[in-house]
Amino acid sequence: MRKWLLGAFASALMSSVVNAAVSDGRAQFPLRPVRLIVPYAPGGATDLTARQLATKLNEVWGQGVVVDNRAGASGNIALDTAARAAPDGYTLFVGNVSTNAINETTFAHMLTIRPSRDLTGVTNLIELPHVFLASTAVPASSLRELVEYVKRSGTRLNYGSAGVGSYPHLDVVRFLRAAGIEMTHVPYKGGAGQMVPAMLGNEVQFFVINFASSLPHIRAARMKPLATTWPTRRPELPDVPTMAESGYPGIGTNAWNGLFAPAKIPPAVLNHIHATVVKVMESSEMKESLAKQYMSVVVNRSPTDFQRFVEEEVRKWAKVVIDNNIKVE
Repeated sequence: MRKWLLGAFASALMSSVVNAAVSDGRAQFPLRPVRLIVPYAPGGATDLTARQLATKLNEVWGQGVVVDNRAGASGNIALDTAARAAPDGYTLFVGNVSTNAINETTFAHMLTIRPSRDLTGVTNLIELPHVFLASTAVPASSLRELVEYVKRSGTRLNYGSAGVGSYPHLDVVRFLRAAGIEMTHVPYKGGAGQMVPAMLGNEVQFFVINFASSLPHIRAARMKPLATTWPTRRPELPDVPTMAESGYPGIGTNAWNGLFAPAKIPPAVLNHIHATVVKVMESSEMKESLAKQYMSVVVNRSPTDFQRFVEEEVRKWAKVVIDNNIKVE
């Protein structure tokens, strides 16, 4: 009994020391470099967000914040690495709607961890608007005209995506089901780098993609914007209606990137990281820098708020995957 009490006392003491180190002396965390795991190769919205955040945290904390790109397996290699890391705040994960919401269902048969259980949310970071686009070969300038053309002509168009089970795939599936039409899915593992040339070459005639990858081609009249996923019209495309205005409210993703930590991180450390990251993200310098890439800063009041959001996203996308019988091999 005495040994058990001593063990319990030691455990409680250690926990209080960790919490006190953060709450009473913020400068004591971090005491060494922090690793930000990114689930993709360099380049792209998630990596760009992580690198800008790392630079600013380095300045605030006075410690190195290193971006660790762990590409492969649709982000699952990085997810596994982050979930199994020591829960001390020195390993964090920059994830997104795909890795931390959709993968939980589409890769349930392959994952050895469960993202919403084994990682805990710190805060959302950014949201990125997307646009539904058609090839210039398609005689339609709106979603209504696209649907009418497909139904009238009986033409079976091809649509591209960033892979089976990706949100660009699932968004089009949701739209097609709501519109009552069919198209042929052509997945591209290379994402926008392969999707855009496929559209320009008329290999595919329809897809949803982010603003950064599409605006130069839209402005050069090489692609037709049919509708945006943002709640209101975007200043970059003031004449392009939203999905809600087009008759499809609730369809279309504004992709988000968020910060996560291993699930058993001490609450005081988690709250300290949250407060620091929110302050950094809400700085005018960060907002202006990210806005150049068409990203809007979106943060949460607390880690609990973000975790609730992520869990709801998991449920929402699980329903889409199951209802449409989406299978990822």
